[in-house]
Amino acid sequence: MQFSEQWLRSRVNPSLSTDELSYLLTMAGLEVEEVTPAAPVFSGVVIAEVKECVKHENADRLRVTKVDVGNGELVQIVCGAPNVAVGVKVPCALPGAILPGDFKIKPTKMRGVESGGMLCSGKELGVPEDVDGLMLLPADAPVGQNIRDYLGLDDSLFTLKITPNRADCLSIRGIAREVAALTGSQLAAWDIAAVAPQTDSKLAVTIADNAPCGRYVGRVVKNVNAAAATPDWMKHRLERAGLRSISAIVDITNYILLEQGQPMHAFDLSKINGGITVRMAADGEKLVCLNEKEVALTPDLMVIADDQQPLAIAGIMGGLDSGVTTASRDIFLESAFFQPEAIAGKARALGFGSDSSYRYERGVDFALQTEAIERATALVLDICGGEAGPLTETVGQLPQRGSVTVRTARVAKVLGVALGAEQIAAIFTRLGLAFEQNDAGFVVSAPSFRFDIAIEEDLIEEIARVYGYDNIPAEAPLAAQTMLPQPEGLRVRSDVRRLLAGRDFQEIVSYAFVEEKWERDFAGNADAIRLLNPIASQMSVMRSTLIGGLVDTLAANLNRKHSRVRVFEIARVFRKQADGSVQQPEVIAGLAHGSRVDEQWGSKAERVDFYDIKADVEALLAPRVAAFRKAAHPAFHPGRCAEVLLDGQVVGVLGELHPQWVQAYGLANAPVLFELAVEAVEQVGRVQLAAVSKFQPVRRDLALVVDEAVEAASVQAAMQAAASEVVRELALFDVYRGKGVDEGKKSLAFRIILQAADRTLVDEEVEQAVAAMLAAAQGAGAVLRA
Repeated sequence: MQFSEQWLRSRVNPSLSTDELSYLLTMAGLEVEEVTPAAPVFSGVVIAEVKECVKHENADRLRVTKVDVGNGELVQIVCGAPNVAVGVKVPCALPGAILPGDFKIKPTKMRGVESGGMLCSGKELGVPEDVDGLMLLPADAPVGQNIRDYLGLDDSLFTLKITPNRADCLSIRGIAREVAALTGSQLAAWDIAAVAPQTDSKLAVTIADNAPCGRYVGRVVKNVNAAAATPDWMKHRLERAGLRSISAIVDITNYILLEQGQPMHAFDLSKINGGITVRMAADGEKLVCLNEKEVALTPDLMVIADDQQPLAIAGIMGGLDSGVTTASRDIFLESAFFQPEAIAGKARALGFGSDSSYRYERGVDFALQTEAIERATALVLDICGGEAGPLTETVGQLPQRGSVTVRTARVAKVLGVALGAEQIAAIFTRLGLAFEQNDAGFVVSAPSFRFDIAIEEDLIEEIARVYGYDNIPAEAPLAAQTMLPQPEGLRVRSDVRRLLAGRDFQEIVSYAFVEEKWERDFAGNADAIRLLNPIASQMSVMRSTLIGGLVDTLAANLNRKHSRVRVFEIARVFRKQADGSVQQPEVIAGLAHGSRVDEQWGSKAERVDFYDIKADVEALLAPRVAAFRKAAHPAFHPGRCAEVLLDGQVVGVLGELHPQWVQAYGLANAPVLFELAVEAVEQVGRVQLAAVSKFQPVRRDLALVVDEAVEAASVQAAMQAAASEVVRELALFDVYRGKGVDEGKKSLAFRIILQAADRTLVDEEVEQAVAAMLAAAQGAGAVLRA
């Protein structure tokens, strides 16, 4: 919502500066997004009248003029504008004037002729103007007056970010009402008088039973001059509200929209066949709208129709064929209330909207229609002339406003400020809320323009706004605090983040709704959970994996020349089950790309690989020991992907990104990723007490030859199962292929550490324990390497 500060102050003028007014509105919930000057800074420009105008003797396109600037003497100015002529009144920059861009005016010679100033165009003053040449002012413009004062250029344009619940503030009337309530300033009454009918001409209006139209008010105005010029004061207010002037009748309807908050429309009476009916559209009906788009109407759209065809889409846009033109002589003005739910979403479905639909879908004052049409009629008669007919008002189902109770004690509890009943009553009075007072508090009846007051908390918010959030003391809450027990077997979320940060990862936060292609590529999910109303076409489904967000973050960083990227995210994913239900587990995922360590002199630049990310996963799950099993996953390389198992249960996956997606997403190298269930990461188990042995450990190494197809993990698992209680560690430390090992075979070297807590192990115990593990390995297909 954009408006002129001068327009607002014509209705309510608090003793506040522009900045103070901006702050007041923002703190009251009407956020001021921007305050801009109506015109750039300039000085020394006055209104002048051209008294003489002759051709320059040395230039075909220049004219030598003599102008009256109000000081009793004529000033000679050379001008090249095509529209300069005797009798016109224009802005004149006198010597010493400073125009926008710090352009200083001084006496000069143009082709040998003295020029004592400059006649100005709107562009040169930074003021919007469609005229090619000088800015032409009205004939009654006072010569010699400062142009800034005459055009009201010392004005500011406010742009408010109005929340959907405050549709009552989408007009000067509503904002002025708010400012008066917040400051206690006097609000100028609108005093809209009824226009006496001058003709009996009227149209019959019917509201169909199923049409969600609460009130429809219409009036015929005959013999208007639709080609009449819109007054400058109205043009300026419209322009400063972001609307361009079109024609007098259209400008008047737009002006009422901005001033009163009531959308209006004007039909050409000669193009209406019979009476007016507000009804739902029928299948097969079509309408060419004012924006020249043809719409195939559907039964969920409400239309304004005559006896033959639709004339407008109710609450959204009028039809092109029935619209007013400068040739129109007789018009029909309409002012209506449509139920917000009947308009909401319809403009978006059609692919276009309007200022009217923006207001209707949020709620228009349902008691305003008659006042608005009386105000519009008076403006039409004043600007375009004509004869007004009687009002035709048809009432349907209007909203029922119930009362809302607010307790004085509840206000004090919520706000933390004890406000007396008199203070609360004064606030309600300033807001225009009718109320009855009782011992406990107030019973308030919301006015017709406030659709947002429905429960007690709504009224408490109103009290806080008017009382002033700045006046509510910021006191720390007082409460008994108890140290909560921390389960020994759980790792807190902050420790998980700290652990990953210590391993050089940085946390990201991405959207839960993602591109459908990500789900197909990274999760193999062809039946993703769709959003009914996505905020963008590329965010149409809910994610079932975090991999897409990590890859997207990687691509963004690579585009910004960050070659080494290590990121992680902890968030919920959304997975559809076979029965149609949706699970929302929390997962933790990470990605590493680029060099293993940051560039430095102490180590070679080696690219991060599968085993680096495997070490990160093992550190995340420690002290629990994970097992890894070869797996297939749509996001990962077929031969470089593994499932992560804890106690035989799959808790995640890790691997190198599939070459297909590396190429598709334009990545220089394949990143390595993991994704784990958060629950598995947080479950660390209880700490077990164990004595530290004082006796010498014993190490034995076993080199075993197996087929290439045999997984090292299966051999290690078999050995671990056969290990005695004195085996403290079993680890694979080498894999060898080459000389001395047959083709199709590989050598696995395991380190075995044996140690007892109460004695030094003897050779017989060691050999017996190692022999049992070797036998288990041989049972898994391994042969002791010669």
